[in-house]
Formats: sequence, C-alpha cells, structure tokens
Amino acid sequence: MSAEYAKILHSMSAILKEAPVDQLYENMYRLLASTPNQFVRYLYPHIHWESRMLGIVGPRGVGKTTLLLQHILNSDQTNESLFVFADSMYFSEHTLFDTAEAFSKNGGTFLYIDEVHKYEGWSRELKAIYDSFPHLHVRFAGSSVLDIEKGEADLSRRAPKYHLQGLSFREFLAMRHNISCEPYTLEEILAHKAAIPEVEHPLPLFREYLASGYYPFGSDPEFEIELGQVIMRTLEVDIPQFANMNAATGRKLKRLMALISTMAPFKPSMASIAGKIEVSRNNLEDYFMFMEKAGMIARLRQSGSSINLLGKVEKVYLDNPNILMNLGDESSDRGTIRETFFFNQMRVNHLVTASPVSDFEIDGITFEVGGKSKGFDQLQNAEKGYVVKDDIEYGFANVVPLWAFGLNY
Repeated sequence: MSAEYAKILHSMSAILKEAPVDQLYENMYRLLASTPNQFVRYLYPHIHWESRMLGIVGPRGVGKTTLLLQHILNSDQTNESLFVFADSMYFSEHTLFDTAEAFSKNGGTFLYIDEVHKYEGWSRELKAIYDSFPHLHVRFAGSSVLDIEKGEADLSRRAPKYHLQGLSFREFLAMRHNISCEPYTLEEILAHKAAIPEVEHPLPLFREYLASGYYPFGSDPEFEIELGQVIMRTLEVDIPQFANMNAATGRKLKRLMALISTMAPFKPSMASIAGKIEVSRNNLEDYFMFMEKAGMIARLRQSGSSINLLGKVEKVYLDNPNILMNLGDESSDRGTIRETFFFNQMRVNHLVTASPVSDFEIDGITFEVGGKSKGFDQLQNAEKGYVVKDDIEYGFANVVPLWAFGLNY
C-alpha cells in the first residue's frame, strides 16, 4: 500500500471515529487483484467516465462490478480511488455521505459504489454527495433496474445512467475463446461483411453461446444452478423488495415466470393469465413491467411514430436464450430460441418492433427468422425484407445467417 493511501486511511479513520476503513481498502485491493482485464465489455468505451456522477444498471450477473473495477485498473488512479459495496457490514454503522466526506477531505477523488440499490435512501445521499463535494467523482452500480429508476428523479440532471446487457455472441467469443473481432453494424451484417476471424465453422460456438454464453459466469461448472439462483433471487427478492411488494407477490411472480416459460413467445391475454395466477389485470401489467425491467422477459411492441409512442405489446419473450434453455431445458422449441436470440441481440443498438407481415421490423426493414429451410413467403408484402436462417454458415442475397446478428455489439 502506498504512503499516500496510508495517509488517507489514517485521516479517514480519525474522522470516522476509528472506523475500520482499512477493511474497505483491503477488500478493494483483493478484488482488483482478481479482476480480469484482458477483455472489456461493449459498454465500457461508451461511458463518459469524466462525468462527476454516473450510474451503471442492469440485471443480476451481467458484469457491472467487473466493469467498475476494470476502470480503476485502467485509469491509473488507484491511489485516488475507493471501491465499496453499499450492502457491506461497514454501512450498518456508517453512512455513504460520511464516508464520501472523509474520503474527499483526505485527497480521495474517485468513489465507486456497487450494489447501491441495497442502501436505504441511496438516491438522497448521492444527491447530497454531488451537491456537497464538487471535486468528488462518483460511479455507482446496481443490480436492480427497478430501484435505480425509482430513485433517479433526484439524480436525473446529475448522473447519466448506462444500461449493461449480457454478453453478445461477439463478446462471448472474445471472453470465453479468445477470438476477437470488431462489432459490425446492421448494414454490414446485411451486406454479408460480418465474419469471425480464423473460424470456418461458427455454428458449434453459436450453439454453446445459446446455452451458456449470455452471462459472464457461463463457464462455471455449476452455471445452470447459478442461473437458476439469479432468476429466483430476482423474482423473490429484487422485485418484491424494491417495488414494495410482499413475499406472496414473489410466489406469484415465480408462477408467472413458469407460465411464461411454457408459452413464450405469445400474445398476452391479460384476463386469461390473470386468472391462472390469481391476480388482478392491473397488478399483472405491473408484474410484466417489473419483470421486463429486471431482465427476466422482453416485450415486443408494435411500431409507433416515435420511441415514446410504441404501440401495444404484440408478443412476450423470455429475455435471453440462456434463461429460455434453463427453464425449458434442451427440449425448448428451436424456433423460440432463434427469435429470442435475434430480439435480444438487436435491441441493444436498435428499436426492434413487431412486423405486420413477419417476425420483426428494424428501421423499416422486415426480418423473418427461421431454420435453414425457411422460405420467402412472408416477405412478399414487405418493401425490404431479409430471411434470417439458423443452421447456415454463410449468407447470400437477402438470406443472412442468424449467428451474424450476434456480432452487432
């Protein structure tokens, strides 16, 4: 530990009445030592790290903690940085504001706060920190999109919010197999320019991605169990806790998730589904909204005149292929997996809506997703359309391989 750090530690301990702040630094150094830094996520270069305050949100398990730690490593500002978990025991006796004050007064500049949504009154204290310490830069992250959004009214003018999605197929290749390629735009993918360097046969890798590639922890031996725990914790803890629901609601959310896993994709009939899980239609709409924001499901809407004027929900999907295959095992419908993958990957950079004549529409372009025998019948009435085929390695004319759309981010 540097002399500068030791000085900050001593001063902070005095201000915080001999609080064990050294534990915070020890924990940060331990995390930094084990943080992989060979690969960074797609979002990293798009974050305006120079902002005085910013937030990174997203579902459980997609890599927000690693993103923050990587920035400490890459910024060469370790001696001016402090990384904390807002749900640590330390904050059972100390406040975020007091910690930020002591850190700032003793030369600290960059405060990183993870799991911020688990700290009661987090948005109010972050606002106070922003207003009180103009030289302090705060970067925070939270697994629950719901509570971040509940609190962002106080922070909307102060802290830009970035949403981190799970791994793309391109990122999976780099992270899991050390195969690097630049992301391709939609135009390049449709022009058959998307390729994976030194990989002649992408389909085996693509199959692996569909089963376990969306989450950074997908290579863990117990991935299926861990993903099941992510799903259950989101439904039983995150949504009920941060949407002020009771424990019984968590059980209803689990029943709804199980029902969706057997039906997706489907056009929602609120009356029918509400009856099956024994809730009101109004509550059911809230459940769908919360589950979508928490990264459990995705709703495909009809197009409107702007992103704020989207039409009604046309279909409900599970959020990503890994969740689909985890809940439905290997017997999951192949067509559903294909559509889920396309929707999941393309919505990061594009507004994806339901097509009136086929599966999806992006920027006026119609996409029909299917297997290698998929025909062109549903594109006859489309002004500009493409058939997206699974189980093919290369495209031609207006036929594009499904895996190529995983190179979009």
